Amino acid sequence: MIDNPETELARMFVDEYLRSRGHTVKSVCKLPEDQARQLWIDVSLYVSNKLAEVNARSRLMHNIEDTAPHL
Repeated sequence: MIDNPETELARMFVDEYLRSRGHTVKSVCKLPEDQARQLWIDVSLYVSNKLAEVNARSRLMHNIEDTAPHL
């Protein structure tokens, strides 16, 4: 199955965030439930913000391209 690019990017951001906290998806599953839940909340916020940033940059680039003089 081929995922869309945003799904792959989200997975990369999840891994990036977890690594920055010394974890992997597997290690989070071994944490006590309350710690794992909080970490997943933090991951979710991080990934949402990063994807929003990527989308905003993409829109900005499209806007720049649309308004740039064509040679």
